[in-house]
Amino acid sequence: MLVSVSVYRFLKPLLFLLPPEAAHALATVFLRLVSWLSQRPRTRVTLPLKVFGIDFPSPVGLAAGMDKGDVVAPAWFRLGFGWVEIGTITPRPQQGNPRPRLFRLIPDKALVNRMGFNNAGAANVAARLARLRPQPGPICVNVGRNKDTPNDRAADDYVAALRELAPYAQLATINVSSPNTPGLRELQGSIAGLVRRARDALPRGMPLLVKLSPDEPDDRLVEIARAAEAAGADGIIATNTTVQHERGQGGLSGAPLRDRALHVCKLLHRNVKIPIVGVGGILSAEDAYARIRAGASLIQIYTALIYDGPSTPKKIIRGLATLLQRDGLTLQEAIGRDS
Repeated sequence: MLVSVSVYRFLKPLLFLLPPEAAHALATVFLRLVSWLSQRPRTRVTLPLKVFGIDFPSPVGLAAGMDKGDVVAPAWFRLGFGWVEIGTITPRPQQGNPRPRLFRLIPDKALVNRMGFNNAGAANVAARLARLRPQPGPICVNVGRNKDTPNDRAADDYVAALRELAPYAQLATINVSSPNTPGLRELQGSIAGLVRRARDALPRGMPLLVKLSPDEPDDRLVEIARAAEAAGADGIIATNTTVQHERGQGGLSGAPLRDRALHVCKLLHRNVKIPIVGVGGILSAEDAYARIRAGASLIQIYTALIYDGPSTPKKIIRGLATLLQRDGLTLQEAIGRDS
């Protein structure tokens, strides 16, 4: 383990004295060093499954937003993640929104971010991905449009970013649901066209996922998901952050999002045939198990890593295995059990 539980308990108060984005930058420096020292980490296959025709060492993945294109994937896999999502990446580099733009809500085990897709641009991130040695689990690239690109040309941005990045990944996601790029969520209304354009930009057979907002009404979410499926999407990520909070602008993640994200996961599992990736408010093995039983084939975490530290993915995987054994289920049998 990179940092033991006891060491993280000591370091956490010190890290939390720093502004959230400064703490994130410091952690990234450390993870970059670990990635350089251990370019081909070994991940124990503890809860293997096949989704989208791809083998995953476990269903527990790193959600987009944590690795914004630094591509420290070897370190993430050393922490125990079964797969890693990089992004959101835009075709051209952009600095994102003005700081401060990331806020901890410690009593709520939550974060509010209004980052705005800060990243080095698709060409630079593709170069970093190209230097990676083979990793023990799949890498997913998450793409969005640049802030200054109007929605009527958004598809061009998604296509440009995917053409740069897709050759170095196993899956791709189009992000049409971040609340921090003005007008982006309006693209959910034209999801079929975006999916078709994105599909044409990908290598043959590469799975394409669509990340949706939790803030649409249920009937609208079903409509968008079905349109994405009919247009050729292979999976849905449910969900992005929510703006339904009283903490100013930005998207809320963490524990307050749990119930809504769980409901959306169950709703979409009942209404589409493609796999669901559950994300939002997953802070424990029990949360992960509930999301899987609600219909998620894979899950992702982000905020849990901030509050509970680098042992979190392995802790969730061990807990999931125990819960499955308790109920006499395989991982595949548990998917959608409660939906």
